[in-house]
Amino acid sequence: MLEANNIHKVYGNGNKQVSVLKGINLKIEKGKFIAIVGPSGAGKSTLLHILGGLDTPTQGKVIFEGQEIAQLSDASLCRIRNKRIGFVFQFYHLLSEFTVLENVLMPALISTEYRVESRELKKRALGLLEEVGLAKRAEYFPSQLSGGEKQRVAIARGLINNPGLFLCDEPTGNLDSKTGDGIISLIKKINLENQMAIVLVTHNLELAKNADKTYHLKDGIL
Repeated sequence: MLEANNIHKVYGNGNKQVSVLKGINLKIEKGKFIAIVGPSGAGKSTLLHILGGLDTPTQGKVIFEGQEIAQLSDASLCRIRNKRIGFVFQFYHLLSEFTVLENVLMPALISTEYRVESRELKKRALGLLEEVGLAKRAEYFPSQLSGGEKQRVAIARGLINNPGLFLCDEPTGNLDSKTGDGIISLIKKINLENQMAIVLVTHNLELAKNADKTYHLKDGIL
């Protein structure tokens, strides 16, 4: 599904360059659950953003479903990020002025290719909220939710367009251990039921044990 070849990422210029990633090679197969662990500042989030087309490598290639991301137009890359790749971040990034249901619907509503009737779209969003245990919170606003509930909304939002790849950047970083365990169990359930490829970035080795395969990122090397 996704292949990263010789990925380097360098920040700065001249004598003040900092090399964060130093030749990363990675293959992600459909339906696999991959964890990437490493200390804070190791470049885990940078790598995840490059894999998802949110950032560009200084050197190397990312190939998603047979297409090299760097060769795509901005419009094509936006379509892939909207339709084929789901994202969940540590800080949720919910829109405070919209309800839970509207937040979940947002990626589908902004997709120029979506031709599903709004009734069907709303039904799918409510089904996802049911799946993450928040059907009764559909008309709430983010400010009325706990941290764990916000993350569940973010997960439902990331699934609305039925992506093939789900990227999770420290999704339990702001949660207590019990709530975090519940989020990881939910992600694992999604992986098994939907055969969706998942990449989880975390500094928590215990959480990484849920994955099919774990990679360690240290000193820019995977």
